[in-house]
Amino acid sequence: MTDQNDILFERARAVIPGGVNSPVRAFKAVGGTPRFIQRAQGAYFWDANDKRYIDYIGSWGPMILGHGHPAVVEAVQKAVLEGFSYGAPTEREIELAEAILALVPSMEMVRLVSSGTEAAMSALRLARGATGRKTIVKFEGCYHGHADALLVKAGSGLATFGNPTSAGVPPEVVQHTLVLEYNNLQQLEEAFALHGKDIACLMIEAIAGNMNFVRATPEFAKRCRELCTQHGALLIFDEVMTGFRVGLHGAQGVLGITPDLTVLGKVIGGGMPLAAFGGPRAIMEQLAPLGPVYQAGTLSGNPVATACGLATLKEISKPGFYEALAQKTRTLVDGLKAAAAAEGQPFNADSEGGMFGFFLMNELPQNYATVMTTDNAQFNALFHGLLDRGVYIAPALYEAGFVSAAHSEDDIAATIAAARDIFSKR
Repeated sequence: MTDQNDILFERARAVIPGGVNSPVRAFKAVGGTPRFIQRAQGAYFWDANDKRYIDYIGSWGPMILGHGHPAVVEAVQKAVLEGFSYGAPTEREIELAEAILALVPSMEMVRLVSSGTEAAMSALRLARGATGRKTIVKFEGCYHGHADALLVKAGSGLATFGNPTSAGVPPEVVQHTLVLEYNNLQQLEEAFALHGKDIACLMIEAIAGNMNFVRATPEFAKRCRELCTQHGALLIFDEVMTGFRVGLHGAQGVLGITPDLTVLGKVIGGGMPLAAFGGPRAIMEQLAPLGPVYQAGTLSGNPVATACGLATLKEISKPGFYEALAQKTRTLVDGLKAAAAAEGQPFNADSEGGMFGFFLMNELPQNYATVMTTDNAQFNALFHGLLDRGVYIAPALYEAGFVSAAHSEDDIAATIAAARDIFSKR
């Protein structure tokens, strides 16, 4: 049979760089041909050959209800009939803002945008504008979008400034970005001791999802909060991935930490392009048109996206939703660990809410350097083995996975059985 994915990939590479519109989709990390998706429903999607896969990427997080949830589809269809975009305010923007603020107590005001990168970039500008400082602190392995100042790797020494990780980013653009090791208290203390008076903000994924799944320890998260308060810097939680995914109140609810600014995305749009950033009124009122920090967007608060987001938030706010989702995710993670143990395969995994990650090693890593020691060849074999058996996980070692409310016990059992079969043949 002719593989339609191969045909589509060849066409795509002629007109789109690498054949994809976001790099990880190209399968370069794992090899082979990307699957071109034709349709999706519930916990599944189907590729160009009409092969069905159990979907554990969920559009990289947003599809917490599964694909095509009836209530969400109905809300979107109604919104589409009313108009695609206005470039003017709508009541639905207010309703979504009110819904977000009701669920995230650290936020008193919120600004809607269209992507996580846009939200993170805007939050950084706001932090610099509100504090009058230049320096930002981030952590190696945490991804906050592709804004120039955030495409940076760690410097050559302890608590030194970073170097660009992308062509097209001049060194002077990242000269005020300080990159530290995740969960390294000593580096954190030294950075604030050396640069505290110049630090505008510290931005962190409190549960990192771009070096697979790595938690900030409670002690580390607490110290981030304390040092920011002590030195007058703003603490920014990037919850693009974790917001409404690990719990109804996000990673900050799980950790019990109150950030100054929060960046949201993915779930709040329900699969539509929508993101947000917010915090206390005094900080948010520094934004134009009230204050001197400029930010704007033609499609911000898009009426179709806000309808999708509102319908999603309504569903996930129902009693028992997260308890059921977390149980499904734990069943998957525990089952994978048991399957690996039965076949003598080094394996460890963790989860929170509907987000999970696993590592082909005996201990859970706490930073990016340890994650990088994972055996890529073993992961690639597992990825392709699962793909052949109709299970789609992230096509890269460094990405978290996602379970939706639509995944059934049978889906999870089939996934565990597929993994055990692969482990047995290694």
